[in-house]
Amino acid sequence: MASDQSNNQSVERAISVLRAFLTGRPELRVSDVAKATGLGTSTASRLLATLETLEFVERDPISGLYRLGTAPITLGGVALNQNPVHREARQVAQELAASVGLGVNVAIRQGDSLFYLLNFEGRLAPRPFVLTGQRKPLYATGIGKCLLLALSGEERRALVPEETMQPFTAHTITTHARLDEELAAVLSRGYAKEVEELAFGRACVAAPIRDRSGAVVAAISISGPLSAIDLATREAELASTVIETADSISIGLGYVGPVSAFAMSAS
Repeated sequence: MASDQSNNQSVERAISVLRAFLTGRPELRVSDVAKATGLGTSTASRLLATLETLEFVERDPISGLYRLGTAPITLGGVALNQNPVHREARQVAQELAASVGLGVNVAIRQGDSLFYLLNFEGRLAPRPFVLTGQRKPLYATGIGKCLLLALSGEERRALVPEETMQPFTAHTITTHARLDEELAAVLSRGYAKEVEELAFGRACVAAPIRDRSGAVVAAISISGPLSAIDLATREAELASTVIETADSISIGLGYVGPVSAFAMSAS
């Protein structure tokens, strides 16, 4: 039993070292890792050395700083390839981004956050970084609103207490009463939209993706800068497109429900 506890602690410490690199800084000193994890400097140094031999981190020979290695990329690629939503959505999303010239993102729910499985950027919405693997709040995003459709009002309140609904901009929804109204509108029209609720100057339209049982298991969005997405004149067009794309992915996952009435009337 003592040996099992020691092994578990070693694994937890190694994972905490890897999570220290999620802060956004590309390279860390041993002291930075020790501070982020609460480990002693010698323990952090020993764990980093072990992780380096396993290619989970790599050390710059000149600066001595550590950064993530190639092993996490390999594991991430395998995990994505094994995910059924990613398999069904990847090619469709890539072609859609090229077609509309905007960003196309697919995400699932992980706890109280959305988790991006993939993203592609069109020529009108370039980014200097990838969203894949990032987490964002459910209540402040178009995709998140679609994912919240899978939960009852009581479940939403338990998952995302109102005191945790912090504003990112003046447009962010910060009460469940307002969120309930918004989700009712999403159900009615078949898609969600978000305009500068998470970040200034950006907007999106999103639609839920369902599995064989009809449950909402993921969502897809078309996003971009306000000037490029131009919802004032393109909302109906983009909403129809994102709903049809979500329906296509859902069918690939085994969903046999009716195609959205909005998509049919807009086509």
